[in-house]
Amino acid sequence: MKRPTGRRLTATAMTVVALTVGVTACSSGDGTTTSEAADSGTYTIWDPYPQFAKDSAWAKLLDGCGSKAGVKVKRTAFDTSDLTNKALLAAQQDNAPDVLIVDNPVVSTLAEAGALTTTDENKVDTSKVDPNLLAAGRTGGKTYGTPIGANTLALYYNKDVLKAAGVDIGSVKDWTSLTAALEKVKKAGKKGITFSAIGTEEGSFQFLPWFWGSGAELTDLDSSRAVSALSLWNDWLKTGYAPNSVINNTQTTSWQEFASGDYAFAENGTWQLANADKAGFDYGVLPIPGADGGSAAAPTGGEFVTVPVQGDTGRYATTRKLVTCLTSAENLYDTDTTLSYVAPTSEVRDKQVAAHAELKPWVEAVKAARGRTSDDLGTEYPKISEQMWKAVQSALSGSDTPKAALTAAQDAVK
Repeated sequence: MKRPTGRRLTATAMTVVALTVGVTACSSGDGTTTSEAADSGTYTIWDPYPQFAKDSAWAKLLDGCGSKAGVKVKRTAFDTSDLTNKALLAAQQDNAPDVLIVDNPVVSTLAEAGALTTTDENKVDTSKVDPNLLAAGRTGGKTYGTPIGANTLALYYNKDVLKAAGVDIGSVKDWTSLTAALEKVKKAGKKGITFSAIGTEEGSFQFLPWFWGSGAELTDLDSSRAVSALSLWNDWLKTGYAPNSVINNTQTTSWQEFASGDYAFAENGTWQLANADKAGFDYGVLPIPGADGGSAAAPTGGEFVTVPVQGDTGRYATTRKLVTCLTSAENLYDTDTTLSYVAPTSEVRDKQVAAHAELKPWVEAVKAARGRTSDDLGTEYPKISEQMWKAVQSALSGSDTPKAALTAAQDAVK
């Protein structure tokens, strides 16, 4: 767990790809960007939540965990992509924070750079965390953190639009029945489905449930199953079941289309629940169906609590207390409620659903979810994702057929 001062990070790690899902506010928060290693009574925590000020419930939770551990917590909040760069630089300079909370796809980048300790090394207990969620923090057979919560994607639907079109939501079980529902909606004079297919990580994030729902794997972008997924989206645009605007839609603008009240379905995440309640129409949530039925694996969003490598290994014992406090059942419930996350453990999820029944379909979606860097893809994922969103853009814009677009993507990855 020790490393020489000024250790050079891997070239891969220094070529950082921003893997953000959605737009985050500008950096803010208290404290500076340097670790206070000289002050054994002060422990630093970096997080990607600049929207939470010093008097927020989140900041108070961090302070409370510090008090419980007998130390003072110095918190710094960054924009998600900025945090990745800062964390890599801090690791290179032996100036890392004691606790680092990062977007889950970034964990493998930092781990492969040698910037993080494993949960075996730092003795953080992950035994209650669902394996499919924990997998996002695994690389090389080792685990480098624990999830603080998860969000994912599902289909919101407008009950009024479906009723007017004569669609029973219970009949939507696979791609064929979903497409049949969209056909009825269009014939009734309403709009079908909206999503984000923009040429960024957001586009890949939204395409993955359909990609994985076809049975395709990220190591084989141009398989027949992968082509069927992109063909599904392509056909929806050709028939008018989805608008051409999806090519440039972010998840935010896609939501705004759904919030107009004209669309039957929208692919979006748990973070839109508050907006859904304000939309002014009755809505429901359906896990994204797989090609042949069941719930498709949607990608997991959310952050991991990690422990960066420290020159002073004596700090780890107190750091473990901080992490244990932050990820305790009691604190996970409060934190995941604040962040609109589904908890990573069944114990806390059961409590969430008991208090908020509307979370039930999201729990089912999270149970079926999959980490983007799972299957030991690690730092290969950004390369694959970039070619994936380029293929989606190429096909939906009419520049290439789905097959040709995905073949070009696979060749580029190789």
